[in-house]
Amino acid sequence: MRELKVVKVERVTVDIPFSEHCAPFMSRHLRDWSVSEVCIVSSDNGLTGVGETIPFYTWGRVTEEAIQRVIGANPFDLLYDDSLGAGLQMALWDLAGKAVGAPIYALMGQKVRDGCPIAWWAIDMPPEDWAKEAAQAVASGYTAFKLKARPWYDIFEQVKAISEVTPPHFRLDLDFNAFLLNSSNALPILDELEDFSKVAMFETPIHQWDVEGNKQIRRHIEKPIAHHYGSPPIITALKEQVCDGFVVSGGAASVLRQGIVCAEFNKPFFLQLVGTGLTTAWTFHLGAVLTHAQWPAITCLNIYSDDLLTEPLTIEEGYGKVPEGPGLGVTLDEEALERYRVELPLKRETKRKVYVVVWDSGRAVCYGSPDAYHQDFYAGNQPVSHRGVRLEELEDDGSAHFEGLYEKVQRGPVVSRWPL
Repeated sequence: MRELKVVKVERVTVDIPFSEHCAPFMSRHLRDWSVSEVCIVSSDNGLTGVGETIPFYTWGRVTEEAIQRVIGANPFDLLYDDSLGAGLQMALWDLAGKAVGAPIYALMGQKVRDGCPIAWWAIDMPPEDWAKEAAQAVASGYTAFKLKARPWYDIFEQVKAISEVTPPHFRLDLDFNAFLLNSSNALPILDELEDFSKVAMFETPIHQWDVEGNKQIRRHIEKPIAHHYGSPPIITALKEQVCDGFVVSGGAASVLRQGIVCAEFNKPFFLQLVGTGLTTAWTFHLGAVLTHAQWPAITCLNIYSDDLLTEPLTIEEGYGKVPEGPGLGVTLDEEALERYRVELPLKRETKRKVYVVVWDSGRAVCYGSPDAYHQDFYAGNQPVSHRGVRLEELEDDGSAHFEGLYEKVQRGPVVSRWPL
């Protein structure tokens, strides 16, 4: 085969609506995850490769400098250059696979599985809404669910609600993102949550840099503890035995390197690469060659109303079928690309709101934004877990009462009683 050269790189930004049920919750805090940048790389022999970056949640954005570096180059020379960014690197792999008529996984290594485990994902929601998500996950072929456990919701009621609508084999990954803060907080909560048969693992219960605290948790908790690879440094994490497995993400070179280290030390992990059907197909190819990608991957595919593919990926009994066609093995939906095309920065309607965390005693703390209550709980100013706690959202009703409260919360949290 003659040498292949990249002659053009196009970037198309799209704003994909979230699923109907997810939309109000994603819009509260992670609104910009709806934005995807699709890279289309053309070669001198008429082939094209496609890739995707979620620019507001990515291990690496695609820069103009990276694009200029790719033009005129042989894609095979750049496949492991993680500095290119998510969508551009993915598109080069897709192009390379198409050039030789092979699926991406065949260029990466020895295939070890035909189906990759994958989990449903949801941002924090009230118990009844997590239950609706779980029921939809079951109907869509999933058997695992990764959940954002947050101290402004009752985690015990949330898990109970999901347990009531899912089959016995359904499993939950509770991701605390360190909101339990320290081992003295975490141990009694995790110990009680272990009694739920469907709880499969706990992710980052406390800050990962707290080596001694994490060692204490792992000694006392029977169910697996997952940490993001790299914090603390992998040598420390393995030597001190702070966790049972890892969350792996990044570019092709980084992911494959991390996967090999995990295999050498017999540590399972799950891949976490967020995006639509393009990113999910890419994740399946990575998972196909990494022996220890044994925990359900997270791509958040389910939060989008459109996967950007002409034919959906197959997900059955908790596993996503690895595409067998050349490159990514999927086809970009050109009509969807045009339908959702936008230019950045987006002009979005912003509604004024006050966010209120309410405890069963009637105590309430009011905040001016989601970032504000995240920061207040991370600072240890509020309980890390409480029965009956919930988050309320107050929209601007034009009243003097709202106006006064809104003005106050812009300066900091306001302690009050519910109802306000």
